[in-house]
Amino acid sequence: MATQYGISGTTAKGIAASVERGVTEGALGPGAALPPVRRLADELGVSPGTVATAYKELRRRGIVVTRGRGGTVVAPVPAVASRRPPRVPEGLRDLAGGHPDPELLPALVPPTRLSPGARSHRATPRLERLEEVVRDWLRPDGVPVEQVTFAHGALDLVGRLLSVELRPGDAVAMEDPGYHHLLDLVAALGLRIVPVAVDDQGLRPEALRAAVRAGVRALVCSPRAQNPCGGCFSEARRDELVEVLRGEPDLLVVENDHASAVADAPLRSLTSGGLSRWVHVRTVSKFLGTDLRWAAAACDPTTLARHDGRLLLTSGWVSHLLQETAYGLLTDDGTRALVTRARGTYTRRRAALLRELAARGIAAHGASGMNVWVPVRDESAVVNGLRSQGWWVAAGARFRLASEPGVRISVAELEPAEAVRLASDFAAVLGESEATYGG
Repeated sequence: MATQYGISGTTAKGIAASVERGVTEGALGPGAALPPVRRLADELGVSPGTVATAYKELRRRGIVVTRGRGGTVVAPVPAVASRRPPRVPEGLRDLAGGHPDPELLPALVPPTRLSPGARSHRATPRLERLEEVVRDWLRPDGVPVEQVTFAHGALDLVGRLLSVELRPGDAVAMEDPGYHHLLDLVAALGLRIVPVAVDDQGLRPEALRAAVRAGVRALVCSPRAQNPCGGCFSEARRDELVEVLRGEPDLLVVENDHASAVADAPLRSLTSGGLSRWVHVRTVSKFLGTDLRWAAAACDPTTLARHDGRLLLTSGWVSHLLQETAYGLLTDDGTRALVTRARGTYTRRRAALLRELAARGIAAHGASGMNVWVPVRDESAVVNGLRSQGWWVAAGARFRLASEPGVRISVAELEPAEAVRLASDFAAVLGESEATYGG
């Protein structure tokens, strides 16, 4: 509670800074209540208007939220304290990180042919030959490729676009369960999240329709390898979703194809449905390297202009060193062969775990990608139970908004032989959990 942390300050700026410091240091955790305006004003010897101004600034920046009679509380995901995963305890098999298998990634060798010396690439921010590679990469999947651009990863692009298109308080439709870093990013921008339920085919049309009726101004979703559940759009599902979105010409659709080349599922893109405002973004971290912070995107002309205009005012361009590295890898036959092998390997590893879980009567989801989502009754009991068996999996609370509990298991490095032992341990832990918590 706020009484355990002494808020200080004699100006609105000072009070806001004090609260932010408490959140950053962990003294004020998510959901912690701040004192009522008049009470804090009396304690600090300032006017209620000064405290109200401080609270307003904190709300604008996504650090606190107001819950009517519930007062002002620290946001569930405050903009200054992202939900970072807990440190993996020593000696445990890490199946929580969601990273690709290092053995299936190419060596990142920076190019040497860039000319030395200071220069600006603002006039030509993108390598033309890389643009053509990107078009050739996207075109077979039905993504319109007339306008393409680059970014420093999907989160960079999404954050830039939402900050240009929307204002604090605007609503964004997000997958539930969904990728926790995207959920954190949207909250940090001061935007309101409207959860959209997912299943094995991705977004559920009725849930998206409800979000549209609620007035969302943007949608962020994954067409395949949905994180954490692994859903992928079928043709019928894609068409249903497009039908919902066609009636909203001002709604920005952000399609995050984060696993693309290793997703082991065909792309059924919303962008092929004639939408007015859209962007399809692909990163390469899952198959070229987590440290290669580069993404390609195709989008409508308005979105291109707004994204590139803001990029020009900030970093200016994506490093040509990165672009040259990406170009070299994307056009290398050896790398392509490695990516093909990675895709098949991840498919076998995921299928093996799903098969072993099903053999023990455990329902799980993972139609594509590198993760398996297992619904459970008590996340903590399962996570701690598997920890005692030497496994470290991700509690679903990091990914959930309004959906039911579950745990995420990353299978990128899980060999099929290991899946047998993990599934057996999982079944044992569930049995103990049901005995303890009533099934």
